[in-house]
Amino acid sequence: MAKKEVKKVVLAYSGGLDTSIILKWLQDEYNAEVVTFTADIGQGEEVEPAREKALKMGIKPENIFILDIQEEFVKDYVFPMFRANTIYEGEYLLGTSIARPLIAKKQIEIAEKVGADAVAHGATGKGNDQVRFEIGYLSLNPNITVIAPWREWDLNSREKLLRYAEKHGIPIEKHGKKSPYSMDANLLHISYEGGILEDPWAEPEESMWRWTVSPEKAPNEPEYIEIGFENGDPVSINDSAMSPATILRTLNEYGNKHGIGRIDIVENRFVGMKSRGCYETPGGTILLKAHRAIESITLDREEAHLKDSIMPKYAELIYNGFWFSPEREALQALIDNTQKNVNGTVRLKLYKGNVEVVGRRSPNSLFDANYCTFEEDEVYNQKDAEGFIKLNALRFIIKGRQK
Repeated sequence: MAKKEVKKVVLAYSGGLDTSIILKWLQDEYNAEVVTFTADIGQGEEVEPAREKALKMGIKPENIFILDIQEEFVKDYVFPMFRANTIYEGEYLLGTSIARPLIAKKQIEIAEKVGADAVAHGATGKGNDQVRFEIGYLSLNPNITVIAPWREWDLNSREKLLRYAEKHGIPIEKHGKKSPYSMDANLLHISYEGGILEDPWAEPEESMWRWTVSPEKAPNEPEYIEIGFENGDPVSINDSAMSPATILRTLNEYGNKHGIGRIDIVENRFVGMKSRGCYETPGGTILLKAHRAIESITLDREEAHLKDSIMPKYAELIYNGFWFSPEREALQALIDNTQKNVNGTVRLKLYKGNVEVVGRRSPNSLFDANYCTFEEDEVYNQKDAEGFIKLNALRFIIKGRQK
């Protein structure tokens, strides 16, 4: 298929080898003016070096965008997702998935600002990210042209990429031994794929994990923390009010210290194959436990059960890239409506990879000791239970009499 004519393209640019090659490839193959966008979403690496690399590749200073979007990421993407207690396939806290719609949104905003007619990304043709980026782009601007180099070029091995870089004078930085894993990081998590993880029987080496201490080497004494909630979102840790990004960053520090948040899973990719990945989500693991705990005393039973029943669909929508879809927004409206009374404080004990809820209190608590006490009470007539049970058993009684 012939390439569509493109004048200016906004590239999601990390400054690494792959996106530097893509930058040069776009200039050569499309003869297009390239605009670079580098997002700081708390990946823990310096993003400013991307500016110097882009300049060396001939990018005009006014065409280089480096944005710190950590607060927006946590406030408008991570926290709404956690209001739903979202996990994909029972374990994955969607750390990569939830970052893609924000990056796509910023690319489209920049494209509109600079008058670009195309956007480009560095996701491969085998993964989920190509879907997440491109559905995001087209949801926000259906007329934008999308360029996915991995689906067009023949640079399908690291050796070919290195030869291309050498031929075109693209600097290859060497920082000692290269990690054998494909990794993605942001303020919510870090992921690992490839290498020995492609054998689902092989245990990952301890040296693979970059954030969390091994649970075996975590402190021998537990640590207690308290998380305050308002309308379903965390607002404080140990009575200290913090911004959304600061809360997640602080919870990451606690989780890293105590070996919390490691998982090793085989997941079903949207494109069809199974994929084995390892993840560290320290702060998110703590937050999920705390949020469920505060909901346990503030949500009506059927409200809570309804949330639990729709959560897998909500998680699937995020995983598959449908953040901007009307169905996700409809589910979000329902979820957010349940959070108006999710206020209070949860006390947690952190110890050697575990998060244990040891206390919860709320001004909106539905927990009433007068009703549930095992001691004598004056509000609950236990004889009422007989009729309740018989009515619920009536269909079984009628069926049983037919035998």
